[in-house]
Amino acid sequence: MLSHSPYTFSIEPNFDYAITHEILDVWQQRQEGEFLTEDGKRLAWCKLTDPQHTKAVVLVNGRVESYLKYQELFYDLFQNGYDVYSFDHRGQGLSDRLVENLDIGYVDSFDDYILDLHNLVKHFNLGDYQARYLLAHSMGGAITTRYLQEYQPDQFNAAALTAPMMGIAMPNYLAPIAKPLSYLMTRLSNEPQYAPGHKAYYAKPFTDNPLSQSATRYHWFRDLYEAQPKLKLGGPSTHWVWQSLTAIQDIFADTVDINSPLLLLQASEDKIVSNSAQIRFMRKLACTRKDCALKIVYGAQHELLFEQDTHRLETLNTILQFFDSHSS
Repeated sequence: MLSHSPYTFSIEPNFDYAITHEILDVWQQRQEGEFLTEDGKRLAWCKLTDPQHTKAVVLVNGRVESYLKYQELFYDLFQNGYDVYSFDHRGQGLSDRLVENLDIGYVDSFDDYILDLHNLVKHFNLGDYQARYLLAHSMGGAITTRYLQEYQPDQFNAAALTAPMMGIAMPNYLAPIAKPLSYLMTRLSNEPQYAPGHKAYYAKPFTDNPLSQSATRYHWFRDLYEAQPKLKLGGPSTHWVWQSLTAIQDIFADTVDINSPLLLLQASEDKIVSNSAQIRFMRKLACTRKDCALKIVYGAQHELLFEQDTHRLETLNTILQFFDSHSS
């Protein structure tokens, strides 16, 4: 806990003990279930609630993730008075995979992610809370942004996006041709193929990983995936890349349709998503929404919610302060 912070968070020196004791004790209070989508896909969901809580957060995770990965975050939010709801996207985690190759990242249409979020929010039935928030990471940030644009929900007080996928990090020479190239490669193959430079699931050694500088947290979630192999997902398909780049174009085209206060947290050392795209998005959004905010977490890698305490606590304090400033 930061000395000047009104909030309480789990910290690295206590992580190994806490994740098998107080965090586990709270995590075991969760409820889990399955939601059947309109096209017959089974989505796994989870909630952690207390009758005394008057605030709720819907957590929208990123590509290759599962709500199981966020046990520490569930605990931190819960300890600070929030009920927490989350689910696994179609094609990953505990939800149904979509193609024969279970390891490849795939979605028929990015719009499927958006509709799933819309339907899960309705399923969670958040109407009795005094305040409701969206917290999304990476691909989940793109999904949440499109959800805000497409459905313009009026029940959420604010949204916070950590390292959102407003663009995919790639060499400058590739950016102009990435979308038509991924589309062409998709059309030329009868089965989903990995996008260039990607392959089956591989847990990079901590010293070579682009996600987090917290050895404790990094090793824990890698061990989680080894213990539950169903959570493993490899690189994205060319089809996923094409669909994602299409969604990103829509995000920039429809900034005027966002009707909620929005906080974007950027990891300065991000190698997964495009930081310059995040800046362009926020500049455009600021033209129509004065209640948006950008926070750069300097020195942090992509996984702001799994980073070293210095970066993670800065991230969480900023998020909860933003939520508190939009509590009514």
